[in-house]
Amino acid sequence: MEPKIGIITGSKSDLPLVEKIEKQLKELEIAYDVTVASAHRTPKKVEAFAKDAEGKYEVLIAVAGMAAALPGVVAAQTTLPVIGVPVHSPALSGHDALFAIVQMPSGVPVATVAIDGAKNAAILAAQILALKYPLIKSKLKELKTRLAKG
Repeated sequence: MEPKIGIITGSKSDLPLVEKIEKQLKELEIAYDVTVASAHRTPKKVEAFAKDAEGKYEVLIAVAGMAAALPGVVAAQTTLPVIGVPVHSPALSGHDALFAIVQMPSGVPVATVAIDGAKNAAILAAQILALKYPLIKSKLKELKTRLAKG
């Protein structure tokens, strides 16, 4: 199986943040797909994404703002690692999304990055894949070396 990441976002308005994830994954040469599906507006589509994910992906990234139910809903329906990216919003500066994602109930873990932490979500997903794929590990080492040089 080729290493592949599934990215899901609850709204087309979050696509600029998703593009930052895509840019980092392209730099690391990791394949991915993007799905737009809302836990509140299109729950059946989210359910289908989560249930089909195990045959297609190895890591999932869920981008969500405001109530931010999407990462938890996805995590509840898969055994794959899920990384939540809380989205900044004008009302509460993204703190609502951050708290919703980070405060998951026992048994439904979601790894959480900073508000608008798209690049870190991509790097964390790559680090998970690097446990299995030496080429990704090598690319991450190169990235970390570049970051250290500033």
